[in-house]
Amino acid sequence: MDIELKDKFISLWKKYFNNAQLPLTFYYTDMEGRAELATPDSIPRCIIGALTGVRKGHPLCFNADSIGCFGGKRYVGFSETLRQGFEYFLSCGIPGKVEGERYKKSPALVSEMMKIAPKFKAPARFIVFKRWDLLDSSDEPEVVIFFAKPDVLSGLFTLANFDQAEPNGVVTPMGAGCNSIVQQPYLEKDSHRPRGVIGMFDVSARPHVGKDELMFSVPMKKFESMVENMEESFLTTNSWKTVQKRI
Repeated sequence: MDIELKDKFISLWKKYFNNAQLPLTFYYTDMEGRAELATPDSIPRCIIGALTGVRKGHPLCFNADSIGCFGGKRYVGFSETLRQGFEYFLSCGIPGKVEGERYKKSPALVSEMMKIAPKFKAPARFIVFKRWDLLDSSDEPEVVIFFAKPDVLSGLFTLANFDQAEPNGVVTPMGAGCNSIVQQPYLEKDSHRPRGVIGMFDVSARPHVGKDELMFSVPMKKFESMVENMEESFLTTNSWKTVQKRI
């Protein structure tokens, strides 16, 4: 981790976003001991819920045995297995057997969706989540994750689009909460034009975040350019100062 970048962002974040929460980061590693290893009985079943402690300054590490949720295990790349009857679980359910979440109109539509879903396998045994200010020189963050209220989100969104002509510097694909902060931004990191991802529209996971919070996740490469652009962007204008007063 570039400590100069770490400190620079903290300073600029305070300057332009006041006391808004610092972001989390994650990276994959085969090295043990980078953070406390989570166990299924010590954390909420939902990864988004498990990150509550990380937001408070308690780094966590997960492996394939740490995660009890089938979807969570899949979307961090530790399993390609779907729960039995997933197409019914995500849609109408099976009376007396599977309660449907009704996020898709039919099982057939879920099956079609899964055909085009990207394949993702974790590149290492562990995924480590740390808050930005707790990173040290031995950490190598790959994705930065913000829990953001609307005014903060507007700033991040606009900053992500600042240095490109193409208007879709940020995307909002449908997916589970953990999918939107891990799989989707991680796959963006190797793109020739990495994009930010807005997420946390997952109704099942929303109880684990504030009623006025969404999540903005961005690959480190894109995040570095956002930091470099901060001091010449709209953040220096009176328009932003008016919004900043509410943060």
